[in-house]
Amino acid sequence: MLQVDVLVIGAGAAGLWAARKLAEAGIGKVALVAKGPMEATSTWHAQGGIAAALADDDSIERHVQDTLRTGAGLCREHVVRAIIARGRAIVEELLALGTPLDREAGRLHLTREGGHSRRRIAHAKDATGRAIAEALARALTPHPEVLRLQGWTAIDLITRKRLGHTGEDRCLGAYFLDAQGKVQAVAARWVILATGGASRAFLITTNPHVASGDGIAMAWRAFAPIANMEFVQFHPTCLHHPAGSHFLLTEALRGEGAILVDAQGRRFMPDYHPDAELAPRDVVARAIDAEMKRQGADCMFLDARPIGEEKIKRRFPTIYKHLLALGIDMTKQPVPVAPAAHYTVGGVDTDAAGKTAIAGLFAIGEVAYSGLHGANRLASNSLLECLAMAEMAAECILGEPAPPMPEVPAWRAEGVRPAAERIAIKQNWDEVRMTMQNYVGIVRTDARLAQALARLSLIREEVEAYYWRHPITRDLIELRNLALVAELIA
Repeated sequence: MLQVDVLVIGAGAAGLWAARKLAEAGIGKVALVAKGPMEATSTWHAQGGIAAALADDDSIERHVQDTLRTGAGLCREHVVRAIIARGRAIVEELLALGTPLDREAGRLHLTREGGHSRRRIAHAKDATGRAIAEALARALTPHPEVLRLQGWTAIDLITRKRLGHTGEDRCLGAYFLDAQGKVQAVAARWVILATGGASRAFLITTNPHVASGDGIAMAWRAFAPIANMEFVQFHPTCLHHPAGSHFLLTEALRGEGAILVDAQGRRFMPDYHPDAELAPRDVVARAIDAEMKRQGADCMFLDARPIGEEKIKRRFPTIYKHLLALGIDMTKQPVPVAPAAHYTVGGVDTDAAGKTAIAGLFAIGEVAYSGLHGANRLASNSLLECLAMAEMAAECILGEPAPPMPEVPAWRAEGVRPAAERIAIKQNWDEVRMTMQNYVGIVRTDARLAQALARLSLIREEVEAYYWRHPITRDLIELRNLALVAELIA
């Protein structure tokens, strides 16, 4: 058994920021656990930027009102205000850490995205997430009290209730499958879930493979409340190309002047919303979906030529080079796009600091439902949420009296027998994602949801039975979680 003061599960922006804040404050030993390399996180792939009221013509109140409006009446306003109020200070700290955010004429260059009434997105060209992740990783490296555990996959949380104890429930740690395929128990005074979202449950998604809803599933099995899983945000402009691997085309392209057109070159977004291409994401995604269905088309097109060739190459070099390698020159032709599952708005129910209903358990970033996003996330509020929640969670932990170091039991594997074949894992993985894509997509009906729920419940029960009878592997852990979060969404 490994014992640490704080166990941080997930090493994207939220996990890195929380681990750094806690280590610098002298909390003691912090374990930062990652399923894969930093390049596998959603943070690494974030193109757009981080939203904050930084311009002279902007204010925290305007940013708050844009967030509330986009959230369609379901935001928790006190959470929105608490998180957005930290925006400027967080951006300034990122700059102090050496994050190469773009400048123009000596000032931060700010762009605008859908739902924002002002330019307020600070960015590092079109690879902001990567720039932030690298800066945070550099800042964390010198801390001797941070234990990096890479290639470890979380299996389940350990709580007093699940161990059969009476009295107040508390999270005591977690079980992991380590990089060598052995199960390890980690005991901790506090546990922070920073595991990201669950959009890998859909067949067409912008998310990396690791986004299998692990933290949400583990919290559900530990009896933590889960909220608003039905709010899955579909990114409107995902590359539609057989070799494109569902590559994301950042909303900042539309913020700089790109327009949406059909195969005949007709611009259609003004028919759906007065803000046209800069309407909130849910509006744009539904509009594209509606035009595809109306015309019987597989995709619509993003025409970036109004931005200008020089600016495209300077401002969006990653996207430009990626598309060029696929034979698409975005400076000369529209790019085929279609919506894809992108962001899990719901998640583990928390307050602004990531506190859950279970003592000692925090959830921050995309794994959490703090109420910041309401029914629909305002573009580029996600990186802000990661860092602000991580900061508040660290402050909350540092302000609590340290509980005793818990003792947790070793993993038990009685009754497990080797699997004769593993076809059931791939079959169920594919069926879950296909069912979600076809029955629980952008536009849903009660009849399709009922059909999906019937199928997904059977799959989840089958996977659970298989899980308890066979050896633990990473793909089995992920399938177990994926099947559960898919059922929760439906």
